[in-house]
Amino acid sequence: MIVLKSAQEIDRMREAGRVTALTIERIVEEVRPGMSTADLDRIGERSIRSEGCTPSFLGYRGFPASICVSVNDEIVHGIPSPKRILREGDVLSIDVGAVYEGYHGDSAVTIPIGRVSPEVERLIDVTRDSLERGMAEMVPGKRLSDIGHAVQERVEAEGFSVVRQFVGHGIGREMHEPPQIPNYGPGGRGPRLKPGMVFAIEPMVTAGGPEVHMLDDQWTAVTADGSLAAHFEHTILVTDAGPEVLTRVAGSH
Repeated sequence: MIVLKSAQEIDRMREAGRVTALTIERIVEEVRPGMSTADLDRIGERSIRSEGCTPSFLGYRGFPASICVSVNDEIVHGIPSPKRILREGDVLSIDVGAVYEGYHGDSAVTIPIGRVSPEVERLIDVTRDSLERGMAEMVPGKRLSDIGHAVQERVEAEGFSVVRQFVGHGIGREMHEPPQIPNYGPGGRGPRLKPGMVFAIEPMVTAGGPEVHMLDDQWTAVTADGSLAAHFEHTILVTDAGPEVLTRVAGSH
C-alpha cells in the first residue's frame, strides 16, 4: 500500500529534504583530491546535525557511517574509510539521508574529481538526465512503472546499462517504504500516481553491463565487469501542479 502524506508530514519532509540537499552541496564544495572518503563522512554528519536533523544511514541495518561514498566501479553503499583516498580522475557518488522530526529525505549525486574523459562526463550527464526524465513522469494519473520506463529508455539509448538489483522506493516515516520502483520495465503498469505520494527515485547506471558484485563488507555493490558507475537520486512529491523535488537546493540542478 502506498501511503499518502498529510500536509504536516510533507512540511517535515521538505525540511529533511532541504537539509539533505544542503549537505550534499557542502560536501561537493569541499571535496578535492587527497581527501579520504571518511573526511567526506565527517563533513556530511556535521552538516546534518548542525541543521537540527540526524543521519538516516548511521546504524541503519548496522551501516557504520552517516553517508554513503562510492568511487569508480562502486555503484552504491560504499562505506567511508580513512584509507580510501580520492584521486584526480575518480568518479565519486555521494548518497545522503537526513531525518527531521521522524521523516526522511534521501538524495545522491555523482561528480568527477578533477578532469575525466568525455565518455565519463557523458555517463554522469546521462544518469542525471535519466533521473529528470523519470521525475517528469511523476504527475497525477500516470502509472508507477512509467517512471522506470522513462529512465531505462534514456540510459539504454546511450549504450549504458541500468542496474536492476537496486531500485527506488517510497519514503516518509521510514527511509524505505512501499512501493519499490525499478529503473526499468514497460510503462503503463502499476498504481496510478496521486497527490501526496512521495518517492525516492534513484537510477544507477554503468558504462558496461548491469551485473552487480557485493564486496566482503556486505554493503558495497560494485560492477561485476569493473566498469564505472553513476548514481543520482531525489526525493519527490507528487502534486496537482506536477512533481515537487524536495531535495533540490534552490537554483541548483
